[in-house]
Parts: sequence; C-alpha cells; structure tokens
Amino acid sequence: MKYINVFQPIIFYKDIFNVTKALIKKNISGSSSIVKDFEYELCNLFDRKYCVSTSNGTAALIIALESQGFKENDEVIVPSFTIISCLLAIVKAGLKPVFCDVDSETWNMTIENVKNVATKNTKAVLMVHTYGLTADADEIEIFCKDNNIVLIEDASEAHGQFYNSRKCGTYGKISTLSFYANKHITSGEGGAVLLDDKENYLKLRQMINLDFDSSKRFQHDNLYENYRISGLSAALGKSQIKSIKKIIDFKNKQASYYNLLFEELDEYIKTQKISSTNSNNQYWVYGLLLDNKINRDNLVKHLNDKNIESRPFFWPLHLQNAYLNLDLSKKINLPVSESLGSQGLYIPMGKHVRKKKQLYIFNVIKNYLKDLKLINE
Repeated sequence: MKYINVFQPIIFYKDIFNVTKALIKKNISGSSSIVKDFEYELCNLFDRKYCVSTSNGTAALIIALESQGFKENDEVIVPSFTIISCLLAIVKAGLKPVFCDVDSETWNMTIENVKNVATKNTKAVLMVHTYGLTADADEIEIFCKDNNIVLIEDASEAHGQFYNSRKCGTYGKISTLSFYANKHITSGEGGAVLLDDKENYLKLRQMINLDFDSSKRFQHDNLYENYRISGLSAALGKSQIKSIKKIIDFKNKQASYYNLLFEELDEYIKTQKISSTNSNNQYWVYGLLLDNKINRDNLVKHLNDKNIESRPFFWPLHLQNAYLNLDLSKKINLPVSESLGSQGLYIPMGKHVRKKKQLYIFNVIKNYLKDLKLINE
C-alpha cells in the first residue's frame, strides 16, 4: 500500500481553470476585483451583510478581537481544546484567556462549560466549532446576550454546518473563517471575517491594509498590519464555494463507512458523537479517542510504519508552553481537554482515501489492538 496522507486538498479541474484565468487577467494582488467577488460569495453563503477576507484564519481572529474595543486584561472565554491561533489572537489583543473544558462526547464547548468559568469580568466568548461538529451555539449566544458579553464565533472547521437549521458563521457579533488547504473551502491559505455592522466592517477594512486611506495616500493614523488575501487565493476560494455541497456529501459518506467499521472497536476507540439532534457532523476530520490502555504515540508510529499518516489532536491551550511562559498563566485542571490532547488522533480522509484504503486503515488499527491482547483473534 502506497503512503496514505492524512489529507490532500480537494481540488477540481474548474478550480485550476479559474486560478489560471485569474493569472491570465492579472488578478493576482489583494486589491484585484476577484477579492471583492470572493467576499460577495461568502456573504451569500453565510448569510452575512459584510465580509473582509484575510491572509489566513489567524489574521481573521486577531482583527476580530482587536476591533471590538476591549480594555486590556478583559477576560475572554475560549475552549482549551482548540488551535493555538485562538490563544495568540486573545493575547495579541491584550486580553486575558479564560479556558473552559469541552464535552467528552462531542469534543465541543457546551453552555455548561461556559457558565462554569464565566465571571463578572467576562467580556467575550470565543465560540469554536471543532472538527466539523458544533458548539452549543444557540444556548451560548443567548447567555452572551443576557449578560452583555460579546460573542465571537470561529467557524473555521464548520463550513456548511448548521445548528438548529441556522448556519454556522451567523452567530454573535462577528464570525471568523479559515481557508487552509484541508478545509471544506480552501484558498491554499486564507481567512475571512463575517459581520453585519457597517461601522465595524469599515474599521476592519483599514485593519487589514496598513490603514491606507486613498484620500491621503501614504499617510497613516494607525499602525495596522497587512493581512490582505491575494487575488490568486481569492480566485481559488471563490471557485471552491461552488463545490462545498459535493465535498461535504463525499466526506459524510466516507465518515459513515468509518463509523460502521469502528463500531466493532467501540470498547477501546471512541469517535466524535452527536449528543444533540440539532446538528450533524460535517467531518472536517475523522477523529479517534483511544482508551488509556493504548499508547497514542506508539499507535501513530505503527500507522506510519504501515504507510498511514495520522496526526495527534490539539494539545490543550492551558498546557502549552507558550501559555505557561506568560505572566498571566495559572494552573488549572480540564480533564476532557487533557484526555483528548493525550489520547486523540485523526486518520486519513479525502478523495484520495477510497473504501479499500479505509478498510486497510481500519484493519491495521484492529490488528494493533489484537497485538496488545485487547481484542480476540
């Protein structure tokens, strides 16, 4: 069996055509018309009035937080089980991260998780949808409204996802997206901020473009970054939007087959569960949570020896050296996040992984459990 990558970008011939077309028309810079076209399509897809595209998802998170007018050391609740970009954006904005745990079955933040750490100093909640499944979006939004807390939604891993028939990307004051190569919609690298407030939108426009003002060019009132997406990336992203349903349908079918296979190993390997009827999993990745009798790192090495790439889950933010080295860090215990970080991994998904390869991956893992004497021959 040839080496099976954990992911490969899902690129169609039309995507190649549209990027080539942008090249021919010289629509390659961040100021080209294709960028505005991409943003318009994103507004339509996510039912938002305004969109500001960015160079990546991290940049989207940074400007989303920095644009809200928070005071230094205001507290932001964020799940510990998520990408470090969330911590970076909070700290860069001069804010204090307050980590919450996640649900043991959905691996997402719940309203109970939020309430457990909320205080009178909580000024924002960064609600992250993880691995294609949603957080308790409606309940968290209501809690934030009732307590005058700003809700910022990170829907980077939930393109095309719904909660209670409402689209992810429509929650709270502002939502962010990433279009990294493994996302349902990819632009190679890229991100976006979605919102409905015009004043905030105009501010974000300045924040991604060095505070350039066409009326007084090369005179700047603020030291803002250059976070613009390129025209070529926008061309790919715009083309990808038309394929999102096809991509999600394919990955859902792929996940259904994995689900069928891994039911046999449920005593020792858990998959991400849907505990609510409000959401279906869109399977950005296919994750496995291992019993403590299985050494995750040894299994990763074993899979690699069998030409199967796998990747560990997010390492919890509250255990990151980058956080522990900060003056604001404090020791906390978040058992679910810690278990996911030490015992979780995800396995190959995508159009390059057909049923034959899925079965091969499953059998390698099953035989590994046999070697450990956890299941019978």
